[in-house]
Amino acid sequence: MAAPQQQQIDLSTLSVDNLAAVKKQLDDELEHLTASFQKLRQAQTRFRECIGAVKGGVNDVNAGKTLLIPLTTSLFVPGTLSSTENVLVDVGTGYYVEKTTKDAISFYNAKVDQLTKSLTEIEKAVQQKGQNVRLVEEVLRRKALAGSSSS
Repeated sequence: MAAPQQQQIDLSTLSVDNLAAVKKQLDDELEHLTASFQKLRQAQTRFRECIGAVKGGVNDVNAGKTLLIPLTTSLFVPGTLSSTENVLVDVGTGYYVEKTTKDAISFYNAKVDQLTKSLTEIEKAVQQKGQNVRLVEEVLRRKALAGSSSS
């Protein structure tokens, strides 16, 4: 996937109003990227928790015992561990697939790895947008100082 072409603009040629509009747009993009980063980090944490649950909870010690099974992050129902070899894995949009515990851990590890790559890309974008915001702010400051000194 090719990176989108970025247009270079000489900020010193823009009016204060235009600079303010560019800054607002950059701030909005930065806010969106930051929110996306946080959501992906939360998803990554949930997948890691799933790995821990499969590794720690699905074993012969818990076989046949009544356990609290999470349906959501805040809703648990009592259930019995009938098999220590297979688990149901939420593969998204309400679909569950039966997998071996080894395959379930591999599935969740792949999700964590995929999210790590996405988080790295978003982090780079956030840093670039932040740098762009600082550049625009600096030009705005210079124009404001130049405008106040010429009055």
